[in-house]
Amino acid sequence: MNEITTGVQIILAQHCNGNEKPRLFGGQLMAWIDVIGAVAARRYCGKPVTTACIDNLSFLRPAWLNEILVQEARITWTGRTSMEVRVDSYVEENGKRELVNRAYLVYVALDENEKPSPVPEFFPQNEEEETEYAAAVERKIMRMQEGSEKK
Repeated sequence: MNEITTGVQIILAQHCNGNEKPRLFGGQLMAWIDVIGAVAARRYCGKPVTTACIDNLSFLRPAWLNEILVQEARITWTGRTSMEVRVDSYVEENGKRELVNRAYLVYVALDENEKPSPVPEFFPQNEEEETEYAAAVERKIMRMQEGSEKK
């Protein structure tokens, strides 16, 4: 089963840019995305992981000082030693969520010698996972064509 890894942050002043109306700094959000994505990947494969690439990261709306940020990460695809993870970041107010960011990252599992290590194969269990899996395969093909990923 593809479990969802969830994280929650309150956006504090140190997380924001210096504008008159403090907005979450994109680099801070990227760091949180990488952490929760790595947690999801480690939980899935049971091994240490390293970030291979951030395939897509789309900022859909700003997040502001004192907003609650909720993140959800899930596996979308696996290769022999790599895993793609989708991370959705939302602002939450009064129980309602609005999508701020969606990111796709690729992690590689590591053995005790810091070498790539096999991961369990991911099998989609429902229509949403099948759609995500197919899109992940397309992203992998594009990365290979661009030369950013080994064949």
